[in-house]
Amino acid sequence: MENLRIVRAGVDDLSRLHDMAMAMKAAKDVGYFETAMEYQDAGERLVFIAEYEGQMAGYCMLAWNPKYAFYRAMGYPEIQDLNVLPDFRQRGIASAMIEKCEGLAREKGHSHMGISVGLTASYGSAQRLYFKLGYVPDGHGVTYDRQPVAFGEFRPVDNDLCLMLVKDLQS
Repeated sequence: MENLRIVRAGVDDLSRLHDMAMAMKAAKDVGYFETAMEYQDAGERLVFIAEYEGQMAGYCMLAWNPKYAFYRAMGYPEIQDLNVLPDFRQRGIASAMIEKCEGLAREKGHSHMGISVGLTASYGSAQRLYFKLGYVPDGHGVTYDRQPVAFGEFRPVDNDLCLMLVKDLQS
């Protein structure tokens, strides 16, 4: 897609990242993106910004050592916090960001990729996209803040309640 650029974010992009999160009403903890930049500087993750026709369109992160214990144990990197601004959806931007992350993981010798998805209707488009792109549930059930939820356990239905997915990058 010639109108799309996916670039690695830097400290100079912090205000753009904050602006995008605010535009999507995606509340972030104070220092969220600053911490992401520190992890990027340490080589633990990459932060990307998608620009469509010169405008900010979205962002995502690629974590090499994710918090989720199953991914860490298996050595799977994880695509995190994938967001596309509403005015730019349905243009292949999310798919392109995922493809970029998958390509980088393959280059580093990874055979699988992880991604999570929320369980409410607001995540419906993401759920369908991830399945369409070959992601399947990891078989460990639902997590809350990346910790497995046990049978009968009560958890709020919010952004931390997720289904963890994996994709075989070799198929």
